[in-house]
Amino acid sequence: MTADVFWLVCTALLSSAIPVIYLSGRVQTPGGVQWAFGNRDSALTVPAWAERAQRAHVNLTENLAAFAILVLAAQISGKSGSLTAFGAAIFFWARVAHVLVYTAGIVGVRTLVFFIGTFGEVLILTALLR
Repeated sequence: MTADVFWLVCTALLSSAIPVIYLSGRVQTPGGVQWAFGNRDSALTVPAWAERAQRAHVNLTENLAAFAILVLAAQISGKSGSLTAFGAAIFFWARVAHVLVYTAGIVGVRTLVFFIGTFGEVLILTALLR
């Protein structure tokens, strides 16, 4: 497995793990366990950090397809190398930071780490366009 595919797999695992954060906030809420095992017909009032963690997860999910396409296109085209590996690592670690910072509610830094992750994707795209 190449390094960029490794980081893609790590990102997929991150995406699978994030719900643990916001689900813990839901079950700690009064009535949260019943809500989780019920039909979820009514809204549940959860802590703000749990809502932010869920939004961070949605944001990663929205951006994961483009990241995966870039990494896989680099693989298929034979343009995978140190630049794509570096870009994929940047994307992954920026996304880890994004989840932590978004959940903590640190507004300015959240946007910064999002764009750092986007820069990682730009590096992969650069390798593809060479």
